[in-house]
Amino acid sequence: MHTIVFFGDSITQQGNSGNGFIAQLRQQLSATDYQLIGAGIGGNKVYDLYLRLERDVLLLEPDTTVILIGINDIWHKEKGIGVDIVKYEQFYRAIIEKLLQHQSKVILCTLTVIGERTNQSNPMDADLEAYSQVVTTLASDYQITCVALRQIFTQYLQIHNTTNAYKGILTTDGVHLNTIGNTLVATALLPLLQQLSN
Repeated sequence: MHTIVFFGDSITQQGNSGNGFIAQLRQQLSATDYQLIGAGIGGNKVYDLYLRLERDVLLLEPDTTVILIGINDIWHKEKGIGVDIVKYEQFYRAIIEKLLQHQSKVILCTLTVIGERTNQSNPMDADLEAYSQVVTTLASDYQITCVALRQIFTQYLQIHNTTNAYKGILTTDGVHLNTIGNTLVATALLPLLQQLSN
């Protein structure tokens, strides 16, 4: 049995039920070979993940941990409670190192969207690109897998968001994923997770 913990914020939390990406993956992966555990909490930022890493992930002794975090770190800057990019990298690095010390494989995901408009015309697109680059760099530093969700989402929107809408193509509100958005995430993760039991 290969235990996979999905660690993140409300996108991961919502991914665990209904048409969410974790729920979709549960249907596509053998229940005898895989145990998929959702450990997402709405509103979390990278330091929240660091603080609950022991309780919500390490105690479960996962074979693999999938991390998607950073939307609130950027989004909440509007309210003055975001996380700057230097602290984001420091906390993220500490999380990765603890997981690797506990012999968990780690899969990182770049960030999705805060607004679905194309051509980098959402107010926080520059930050999303910069923080996603941090994730890519961390994956390279630790030689772990990185799923390019940012690129997957922006390429899909370039083709399918013909009216340049802020929401409604991949999200319900510009941030939280609808069924199609969840399917994009599940489709990106599925082949990587299938390889784990081989």
